[in-house]
Amino acid sequence: MPKGYAEGPAAEEAERRLDELERGGPPEPGADRAAVFGSTEAEPEPHFLGWLGDVDPEELFASGAAYGLTVRRVRL
Repeated sequence: MPKGYAEGPAAEEAERRLDELERGGPPEPGADRAAVFGSTEAEPEPHFLGWLGDVDPEELFASGAAYGLTVRRVRL
């Protein structure tokens, strides 16, 4: 069996968490989530714009609504 292959209760728990996230359920405490940061004309310092998936960084940039966009992993 290759290293890293999970089975049993650990695999079942991981699968349950993935299913919950795919359904849009709340992420587990301590989980990471991709967040979009950038600057706007009203607030030129980089700041949180929204969660990746809720906001589209390419669309924000193309529309001119935001610039200097980055996607960062944020621990919840």
